[in-house]
Formats: sequence, structure tokens, C-alpha cells
Amino acid sequence: MMLDTLYLDDWLAVVDKPAGLMVHDSKLARGETDFAADRLREQFGKPVFLVHRLDRATSGCLLLAFDCDTASALGKTLMSREVEKDYLAICRGWPEQDFVVDHPLDGGPGKPAKKPALTRFVRLATAELDLPSAGFDTSRYALLRASPETGRFRQIRRHLKHVSHHLIGDTSHGDGRHNRAFRMRGVHRMLLHAQRLAFLHPVSGARIIATAPNDAQFDRALALLGISDQ
Repeated sequence: MMLDTLYLDDWLAVVDKPAGLMVHDSKLARGETDFAADRLREQFGKPVFLVHRLDRATSGCLLLAFDCDTASALGKTLMSREVEKDYLAICRGWPEQDFVVDHPLDGGPGKPAKKPALTRFVRLATAELDLPSAGFDTSRYALLRASPETGRFRQIRRHLKHVSHHLIGDTSHGDGRHNRAFRMRGVHRMLLHAQRLAFLHPVSGARIIATAPNDAQFDRALALLGISDQ
């Protein structure tokens, strides 16, 4: 039940959230009772303040603080875009080597107002499977590094949909045909992983870099595509 700790001191921690675990209770919980926030309070034996969120289906680096002042300072750092957040994502198609999606997004259910949203992408590797799709004999996929500069609701997933390079395993914004193809080959998760988090410590001023390893399912997807671990 414990989450792996990637960084820890008296003021804050970075933990590795597994895919499939909700961060906290919300309208999207649908009666669930197991949340990362509850596990972390028990794990560290004190209050925790979540500084940012990860979708239920996303794995990787989750930042939290142990007091209000540290949480507030980290929140301001996030708002100023001084926190580096790098994700690994596997999408359909072969996008450009480097591209930026600058497309406003709403705040999710009940929050229709759109706000600026920008994500930078780098294509790390490409692959092609003998899987007929859309009139072609094969299907193309790519491993991306996604670096969001804003923190909108499901930003990376929705930005990839916007440019028609849907995230594999995304049942809300993805492509069902490709999702099914990966499930049939033993990959049963959304392929988005918060791999790296870098920021200045609000108390010591030191630069903190936390890196979360891929889980077995993500590595299975990479192996299926013949892509080495990045």
C-alpha cells in the first residue's frame, strides 16, 4: 500500500504514484475509497498537502508538502512555470520531431471557461507494427517527451487529441482501435508517465530533481514497439 518515495525531507516529498490510483476524492471517484492522499498521510504519519495532481491513469512523480507554507511556496513556483515537468507518452502516428501545442482548454466538467494551455513535445523514437489501420497495412506509433507549461485538466491527453496523435490507452480522448490493439497484446494502462520533476527547494534553495522509473506495463509497451528505455 505504500508509495515509493523518490525524494524526502522535513518539508516536502516526491512520490511515485502508480497508474490506476486516484490522487484524492472527487466527482470522478465513482464510489472509490482508495486514494493516494489517504495512503500518504498514513505512510508519513502527518498531514500532507498535494501541490499538483495526476490523472488516475497517469503514473509517476507526485509532489507534496508537509505544511501550508511550503505548499503555498511550491504552488507559486508552479504558477510561475519554474517547475520542470517531463512526461513520457506513447501516441499513434509519427508527429514532427519537435512541436508545440498552444490550444486553450476548459477546466473539465462544470468549468466551461477556457484558459491558455501550452505543451511542448519532443519525439524520442518511432515504431511501426504489422497492424492494419485506416486503410494501411501497418500502424505507426511514437514515444514522446511532453513538457506542459500550464496545468489544465487532462492537458497532455487533450492536446494530443487536438493534433490527431491520440494517446494510447486513453479511453476518454484516445482512439479505441489502437487502444484495443495494445490491450490484446497485454498492455492494460494509459501510456502517460510523469517521469521527471525538477524545481528549486522553497526552503534550502537547492535544485531538486526526481525521476520515476517506468512500471512493468509501460516497459511492456516499449518492448512491443521495439523501443529501448529512454
